[in-house]
Amino acid sequence: MQGLPPDGPSDDRRDGRDEPAAPSAPRPGSPIDRRQFLQLSALGAAGALGGERLARGGRKPKKPPAHARHHKGSSGPAVVNTALPSGVVVPTATWLIAENKKPGTLNWICNHVQPAHALEGFASQASAVHGDDVALFVNTTAAAVQTQVYRMGYYQGYGGRLVLQTDFVPATPQPAPTVSAAGTVSCPWKPTMTLHVTKDWPPGCYLLKLVGSGGEQQFVPLTVRDDASMASYVIQNSVTTWQAYNLWGDYSLYYGRTSSGGSDFASRARIVSFDRPYPQTWASGAADFVGNELPLLMHLESFGLDLTYWTDVDLHARPQLLMNHKCLFSLGHDEYWSQPMRQGAAQASAAGVNLAFLGANACYRQIRMEPSGNGPNRLQVCYKDAAEDPIAAQDPSLTTVNWNQAPLNQPESTLIGAMYQSVGAKAPLVVTDASSWFYNGCNLRDGDSFPNVVLGEYDRYVPSLPGPRNLDVLAHSAIPGQSNWSDITYYTAPSNGGGVFASGSASFVSMLSTTGLIPSIVIPGPFPGITAVVRRAMENVYGRFGLGPATSYGSSGANWSDIYTGSAASAGSATGTNSA
Repeated sequence: MQGLPPDGPSDDRRDGRDEPAAPSAPRPGSPIDRRQFLQLSALGAAGALGGERLARGGRKPKKPPAHARHHKGSSGPAVVNTALPSGVVVPTATWLIAENKKPGTLNWICNHVQPAHALEGFASQASAVHGDDVALFVNTTAAAVQTQVYRMGYYQGYGGRLVLQTDFVPATPQPAPTVSAAGTVSCPWKPTMTLHVTKDWPPGCYLLKLVGSGGEQQFVPLTVRDDASMASYVIQNSVTTWQAYNLWGDYSLYYGRTSSGGSDFASRARIVSFDRPYPQTWASGAADFVGNELPLLMHLESFGLDLTYWTDVDLHARPQLLMNHKCLFSLGHDEYWSQPMRQGAAQASAAGVNLAFLGANACYRQIRMEPSGNGPNRLQVCYKDAAEDPIAAQDPSLTTVNWNQAPLNQPESTLIGAMYQSVGAKAPLVVTDASSWFYNGCNLRDGDSFPNVVLGEYDRYVPSLPGPRNLDVLAHSAIPGQSNWSDITYYTAPSNGGGVFASGSASFVSMLSTTGLIPSIVIPGPFPGITAVVRRAMENVYGRFGLGPATSYGSSGANWSDIYTGSAASAGSATGTNSA
């Protein structure tokens, strides 16, 4: 794994302006902040992984149709309400329990340090269904390349299972990318190989590990979805945010190449393309998946929860499918939302679907999606300035600015409850309502605190902004040096609506940690005295959000009025200052 994304400094080094600070190196030994990964050395990884052998995974058990979810067959019910050791009742899926009993491996980890552009690639689509042919476009100095297909999950704590290993095929360097007037970097490459997604690929989050004949290694993420799924939970990979920060080819939505050869915000791309790799220096091409998403995925799959998988591009393309589920998990950093995404989530919440925002800075900027030569929704448009966006005069509602800015004027607080504030947090999490359902079984008291849980970007409830008035603040953590707070919040939508939980800090998913089998330089943890509490609290979320509308347990209160009084009710940033 390589360190920071190409244009993303660690969150506590941002200057709070809309233009991000220049990239800086990660600090070894520090906990993972949003988009911060520590480099896995070739020597250390080789020693840790040297005894393992790659093994081909087994065939996925056939998934019953939606109407048979609770019908008994030869393998029993497809979905069973199960009491965890804590006593929390959650819906579990027999196929996923069986899947995670299959042998895991640590060989999914990239453990080879290589020169820039020695091996890199991208897929023709961000997600696929059974029957799809996914083309891989690979640029490499190696003579040949193979693909090792790893499904990511729990797998006895190893994190991945080898599903398929291809033969080596010839590979060559590909042409240089093109750069449009909008700063769009696109790779006019020829396909190197095509992978046919069969039923042997269970739905899930995948890392396609490219391996060169000279030992080169690089990831290409892929999500395998099931559009007919009626699973209780949806885990959503935040690929639009990954792409916004992708600086491969010297352009992202934050930086662009200047005429003098430097890089600055003014020269940034206004449209970015999925038709390019993620850099080797960003988690070996895995982007935000390993640090911001994998810890939650492993926790969910360790219980065999009734789970399905998609990306935020899929929510954009088919927002109506969210109504087929009971809970949507938005992960560590889910900043870029299109109008269909937001409308779909809002409508589902009103109809009883629960939403869990397990990060900060979610649903902060509007985007539009456009096709490329490789298919639909391959170009991501975000001008960040209404005066620049050509659609502003034709259809103001699609203008690609922050959701709280004109002409949108729809702060994310109306959906999430909390509102993005700033960066640079390094603070203890402080419990404010230990009697809440969220803390059941945690044996906590009001005022209990957990050091260095709130890191990087953070959200809080701002009473002066539009948003729910029945919101509960479950943790209220002062941010040193900023006269502001990070809040864990919860509210219930009216009538038979869903519950909306927001963790309020970018580091929350990383606190779920791992079993310790994965080298700590890849995913740190578990964090003593913290991880067990966060895991137990999340079991309460799984239980309340997995069985139906959270309003079935009653409505949220409004304890925010006991916490935000006087000048504190409007202190801090009411609009959010996002520098990246």
